[in-house]
Amino acid sequence: MPEPQNKLSVRRCLTFATGLVECLCFAGAVFGWAALVFVLKEDRYFSSLCVNTTRVNGTQTLDCSAQDEQYSLIFTIASFMNNFLTLPNGFLFDRFGTTLTRLYGIFLYTMGTLMVAFSSSALAYLLFPALSFLAVGGILLLMTNIQVGNLFGSRRSTIITLYNGAFDSSSALFLIIKLLHESGVSLRTSFLFLSACSVVHILRTFFLLPRNLIPYPLPDRFTYGVTCGNSVTASAEVAANGEAHPAPEETAFTKNAPVKQEKTFRECLLSRFFMWHLLWLSVT
Repeated sequence: MPEPQNKLSVRRCLTFATGLVECLCFAGAVFGWAALVFVLKEDRYFSSLCVNTTRVNGTQTLDCSAQDEQYSLIFTIASFMNNFLTLPNGFLFDRFGTTLTRLYGIFLYTMGTLMVAFSSSALAYLLFPALSFLAVGGILLLMTNIQVGNLFGSRRSTIITLYNGAFDSSSALFLIIKLLHESGVSLRTSFLFLSACSVVHILRTFFLLPRNLIPYPLPDRFTYGVTCGNSVTASAEVAANGEAHPAPEETAFTKNAPVKQEKTFRECLLSRFFMWHLLWLSVT
């Protein structure tokens, strides 16, 4: 028995709203690294790399350039991992669907927050894997949320743009942590709270997102998430019954409709659209 239309609309709005919060508050936090560096310096991370140097005039100064290099290296590695793993993460998403991809991303993100929470000046090198985990886990959260735009038809591009903007804005998270640290909240407390928020990500994965992918264009009365009663998703119905059997009218219409030939991957790769897009990304 399919779900009522108003219930579907409420679920889709909840999916959109919670996805926006997820992207805004978590996904791109790694790009606010510069704000977190102030906190780490106050907590004396890599402070052993600072050395006393004597200037020409004989004055003693503390040279912390080696410490700054470590902070820069951490962010460089995390940024590289974020971009380098985008292709395999995309394959993972297409091959295994939303649920498994998100669970993998949530695991990485949680491991990253826990590593930062339990790091210290003596265990400062935990920041290297921690920030990489946060970067890769965050991009997976964004990747699995982009498809939510498919639920809203003509507003699809608007939703995708909002999610991308929220992802970029989430860099303010580390700035908030810096302000909290100045107010007396420890770094460990802040990151343990972020770790606990993973429970919300997991609940959203099962209740407000499909197990596989959200198709586009969207089938009529497409449902997803954990439902009560006999309601199942459109993809689950097709998987259970084999090929879907269209109505006689639909069959006749399909026979008369022109068949669209799909482009091969090679044709897409060599298309002018892709080349111009690649050029644009290279310039920007």
